[in-house]
Amino acid sequence: MHHRTSRRTLLTATAATAAAAATGAVALPGAARATESGTSSDSTLKRLIARMSLEEKVGQLFVMRVYGHSATAPDQADVDANLAEIGVRDAAELISTYHVGGIIYFAWAHNTRDPHQIADLSNGIQRAGLAGPTPLPLIISTDQEHGIVCRVGEPATLLPGAMALGAGGSRSDARTAGRIAGTELAALGIRQNYAPDADVNVNPANPVIGVRSFGSDPESVAGLVAAQVKGYQSAAVAATAKHFPGHGDTSTDSHTGLPYIHHTREQWAELDAPPFRAAVAAGIDSIMTAHIVVPALDPSEDPATLSRPILTGILREELGYDGVVVTDALGMEGVRTKYGDARVPVLALLAGVDQLLNPPDLKVAWTAVLNAVKSGEISEARIEESILRILRLKAKLGLFRDPYVTHRGVDRTVGIAAHLAAADRIAERTTTLLANTGSLLPLSRRSHRDLLVVGADPASPSGTTGPPTSTLAGAFGEMGYTATALSTGTAPSPAKIAEAVAAAQGKDAVVVGTYNVSATSSQRTLVSALVATGVPVITLAIRNPYDIAQLAGTGYAASLAAYSWTDVELRAAARVIAGRAEPEGRLPVPVQRADAPTQALFPVGYGLSYRK
Repeated sequence: MHHRTSRRTLLTATAATAAAAATGAVALPGAARATESGTSSDSTLKRLIARMSLEEKVGQLFVMRVYGHSATAPDQADVDANLAEIGVRDAAELISTYHVGGIIYFAWAHNTRDPHQIADLSNGIQRAGLAGPTPLPLIISTDQEHGIVCRVGEPATLLPGAMALGAGGSRSDARTAGRIAGTELAALGIRQNYAPDADVNVNPANPVIGVRSFGSDPESVAGLVAAQVKGYQSAAVAATAKHFPGHGDTSTDSHTGLPYIHHTREQWAELDAPPFRAAVAAGIDSIMTAHIVVPALDPSEDPATLSRPILTGILREELGYDGVVVTDALGMEGVRTKYGDARVPVLALLAGVDQLLNPPDLKVAWTAVLNAVKSGEISEARIEESILRILRLKAKLGLFRDPYVTHRGVDRTVGIAAHLAAADRIAERTTTLLANTGSLLPLSRRSHRDLLVVGADPASPSGTTGPPTSTLAGAFGEMGYTATALSTGTAPSPAKIAEAVAAAQGKDAVVVGTYNVSATSSQRTLVSALVATGVPVITLAIRNPYDIAQLAGTGYAASLAAYSWTDVELRAAARVIAGRAEPEGRLPVPVQRADAPTQALFPVGYGLSYRK
């Protein structure tokens, strides 16, 4: 009943406007029905914008974090965090104070405990938005890339990430994964997803993109990006291609520094641009900026997020994009290096941005934009351009018609058997077999029944999946093997290596989960020590597929790449090792030799199979 009352508030208030009078309907029906930016839709939305105060207009530009599982009754620790960081107690107070146009969910902010809670939080946020002076729904967003970046964990369906899908090479699978993920997000009230990653990962040393990219070939990446855009948006979730103009060739993490990309204009057009062009052609709803410097595109060396030549000159004018442009998070060091937190949002808007994502201090950022408009540095007409794009997106997503979700809708959609089965099938097609000495694989339960699973156990991407060693051991156990799990970590100590060697005695095979092995990593020592026991060793790269190059000469018997350590990818890898599934994945990036980095150990497209 509360939902209906809140919705009626919006309908009544909107019906009082000239727009509603003109259409004879309620809840901005013209805009809600018109998914394109037609004249009637825009005129309706412009009349709505004209009703807003300047403070409301400025607020619509911001997408902000907030702590808590509830919009009005978060735990006290979350209240304290909100007061310390934002100066409000909860999401409802954030909306009433700053009139924000969107809220982003994070697991660490305790927004995503379980599906019913997420749905209730989303409904509470929408009620708060519709209770404002100008009743407006919010766009709720998150980073649900899948693979190593997930904010919503089980029991939601977890799917293979971008590089795994790149290894599978199927645009149909990429589109299906996007549709499943989008359908579940929409059921939770999350209507803008900061995915897919459109970066072309041509630098193996890239510390921030890596397996978040579909691969190193621009055309292959472009096709998979377009497929995911169509998948997400077929489920009425706004997809977001990121990070424009391309974050794939960096050796600096923009969370902690300001990366430079030294591609020429021609190299950018050949390597970085194709996926973004494909996203625009596919009708992408939003594009996220990168906090990177590309001198060939803007000699001022401003980060792209603050660059008018890049965002307006290239993205808007050259690529012809007129959808929503959202910044990457404004608390990242890459965008804060050159200018202070009060200048960054102003410069971003002047560059051509529409949504300002998660500033470190909302009051500082919001006040800076408000003052810039009052002083004339930013014209009110300029911010109204962005507000119109944002409201068009809200209308396209149907948020003016009905922004609410239900527990029944959650139960009928999130983590259902059909989605989980599809995730398993897709994951099986991504696992890549790189080496298989003596045809050790697939493992026979007769001759290799007793297994030891050791290796890295990095923190779960979603916060809800199990440690990789336990997940792998459990998957083997379900297939009739006897499997023991032993976590040795990403930097195993001599004592932990000795423990693993002792545990390997009498086993039929050892599976080692490796994680970003470097030239000096003790993970290499672990593999060598296990090989010395005489027990066959199988290595499985659970993040970047480059580990095999650093393990050359250790004597492993077989090696595979899973591209992530989420349960769905690890279970699929176990089925491939056991021969329950064929290894169909092919490398979407080259693996260079560790001793000669200019030479390829394995080229793009490499992968073994069991078929004779």
